[in-house]
Amino acid sequence: MKKVILTTLTIFTLLISCQSDDQYENKNRDPKNPTQVSAEFLYNSATKSLFDQMTSTNVNTNIFRMLGQHWTETTYVDEANYDFNTRNIPQNHWSEMYRDVLLDLATAKTYTDADVSLSAATKKTKNAQIEILTIYTYAQMVETFGNIPYSQALNAGKYVLPVYDDATTIYGDLITRLTAAIPNVTDSGFGSADKIYGGDVTKWKKFGNSLLLRMGLRVADVPTLAAKSTAAIKAAVSGGVFTSNADNASLSYASTTPNTNPVWVDLVQSGRSDFVVANTLVDKMNALNDPRRTAYFDENLGTGVFKGGPYGDNNSFPAYTHVSARIIDPTNAASLLDYSEVCFYLADAAERSISGTPATAASFYNKGITASFDYWGTPNAAAYLLNPAVNYTTASGTWKVKIGTQLWLAMYNRGYEAWTAWRTYDFPGFNLPAVSEDPVPTRYTYPINEQNLNKVNYNAASTAIGGDKQTTKLFWDKF
Repeated sequence: MKKVILTTLTIFTLLISCQSDDQYENKNRDPKNPTQVSAEFLYNSATKSLFDQMTSTNVNTNIFRMLGQHWTETTYVDEANYDFNTRNIPQNHWSEMYRDVLLDLATAKTYTDADVSLSAATKKTKNAQIEILTIYTYAQMVETFGNIPYSQALNAGKYVLPVYDDATTIYGDLITRLTAAIPNVTDSGFGSADKIYGGDVTKWKKFGNSLLLRMGLRVADVPTLAAKSTAAIKAAVSGGVFTSNADNASLSYASTTPNTNPVWVDLVQSGRSDFVVANTLVDKMNALNDPRRTAYFDENLGTGVFKGGPYGDNNSFPAYTHVSARIIDPTNAASLLDYSEVCFYLADAAERSISGTPATAASFYNKGITASFDYWGTPNAAAYLLNPAVNYTTASGTWKVKIGTQLWLAMYNRGYEAWTAWRTYDFPGFNLPAVSEDPVPTRYTYPINEQNLNKVNYNAASTAIGGDKQTTKLFWDKF
């Protein structure tokens, strides 16, 4: 952690050093190469880093598509067999989220607070936009690792070796912060500099409420957060969540570098043939005769032929189904949260009689599937919903299995949420990897640097969560 913190401290120092010693600094500034960047630049840098990190399929930084068993590997299969440490994947994810997302967002807030030219409403809105992305990032880190640095994070000058806060406490605080932030979105904020919604007030509020819904349901089974969970879900629904795919929290990419979709960079620009679609996903979609297969997958084996590579095996690239052209399009948009996902959460909330009644769950479930079909441009959603294995009344399993399975199918190209759907709803069907035969991880282990350089706090956190193991169940995933 020291290495990470020192790196972030260096960056932070470079960013703010120009605010002091003006007598000397002003004489040495090159106007063509400014030493201080704007809040807008930092906000956008953090936004792109967040989307890139959650979307990338570079095995050094993001293996969520394999944890969700949507994809598997060909020649190099360590990651599909749940080897986290050879490539130091937890460290890379940890550093990216703390250094390139959270620190940039925190610095953008510092600059926004100091900007006397802003109206009170614009300042509050900018800070609310920063806060929503900050909360999204911290929530993802808690859901991935468990206890993490929070109260002492991002302050390397004071806390070189930060303590790890209790994950349940962090999550409860994040829900409180998000609930307070949403009403502060009252004008365009970052305006045209906002690459998610272009400063659209209504859509930002929907995003905030949809995130609040997701977070509320994530901890719905945690006894100590039950009341907060219910209040968050009710507030989110009454405040207004996503109502169509036009509301999705998405980032558009360009056709030219450096602003292309990172999947294109990882697979096309680099000329890699490292992945095929996993049999876990293909077999399920084949069994359901799912029309989305032609949108998700390439028909490289022939029209209507889809064959998934055995999960975790050394798979021949030509022998199995590839990802579709849309997935590797450099301009393909990435999403942090979408309408289909929200519909399935509303179905969950209805089954719990928190928002709606169990009788209305089927309607939300159908809307979630239909939203996914619409997003992928796939026809025949109505016919698919009549399939007895899909229909909410006749599909096998508990309501959690039904919702979880279809949420997992809809989260294609959203590897983290596909994995988290499995962790949340415990639906059956995941495979053990062919080589290691290790169980599917339920969390990332802590970075090696933390074990070596922040040892006291690492040991305390490891003990508190029940051991720093890939199969340790986190506080929200134990029920």
